[in-house]
Amino acid sequence: MNPTVINNECWNRIGVQGDRSCVELQRHVHCRNCGVYSEAAQRLLDRPLSSADVAEHTVHVARPATVDEQGPQTVLIFRVATEWLALPMRAVTEVAEVRPIHSLPHRRGGALLGIANVRGELLVCVSLRRLLALEEDGAAAASTTRHAVHQRLLVLGNRDIRAVCPVDEVHGIERVHTWDLQDLPDTVAKAAAKHTTAVIMWRDQSVGFFDDQVLFQALQRSLS
Repeated sequence: MNPTVINNECWNRIGVQGDRSCVELQRHVHCRNCGVYSEAAQRLLDRPLSSADVAEHTVHVARPATVDEQGPQTVLIFRVATEWLALPMRAVTEVAEVRPIHSLPHRRGGALLGIANVRGELLVCVSLRRLLALEEDGAAAASTTRHAVHQRLLVLGNRDIRAVCPVDEVHGIERVHTWDLQDLPDTVAKAAAKHTTAVIMWRDQSVGFFDDQVLFQALQRSLS
């Protein structure tokens, strides 16, 4: 349908987009409830496509979908020591209450803490603080929040490994788009930079965005 014809249709002259002098408005209230409007819409949809329309839609359909077009990524935001971190939810099986961690003989030191019983399943327990070489500063950690906090265990898993990691605080789930991701600053510790690919600004905090595949590789190495 020619755009000029559309612009001259009755809804643009005497309807809701015009001077509202149409006598049918009293019955239909809005032009979209009128049969004339519906018939015009049907003619518009049934019109033959021009070569320009076909070319435009061909380019759009052929273009690969981007991450943002597939939707935002869901992440879990939590704190270890003074660092706020974000991990894709696909890597998180459960957020559990803190429970006893039993050390393993001849395996003291390093990131491996021991094993913990989670819902009847014995899982290896790994310290993210040690794995990422994060400094343990209780005063600084306390200054990052002014509300009551509770330590938690993150149950992490993929097809190769399941493990639990103690964290100092769990905020919850957030949705992140690719445009939310910023480059890592130079001040990020080398160990943390190996496992985080970007930072997210959240509540005036810089949150390290985990590469979960790299993290699982590091967890695997910590158990060997």
